[in-house]
Amino acid sequence: MDYNDQIKNRVKRIEGQLRGILRMMEDNKDCKEVITQLSASRTVIDRTIGVIVSSNLVECVQKANDQEERSMEEMVKEAVDLLVKSR
Repeated sequence: MDYNDQIKNRVKRIEGQLRGILRMMEDNKDCKEVITQLSASRTVIDRTIGVIVSSNLVECVQKANDQEERSMEEMVKEAVDLLVKSR
């Protein structure tokens, strides 16, 4: 699977956000502030998962369809299951 620069940049921003949270913990910031930032990070990660699955779904389905004897319905179900599992 080919991940474009936009998706890679999203992950880099997440990485920076997590470093900031770690810094907050090291500075003994208030629990509420840390939890707020962790929650925001989780939201961004969830959205990134959605972007990856949706932007690459067609490509993945086409590749899998060429290599396997599974139906399109099974492959789409698998993609949806990945999204549900990520929650």
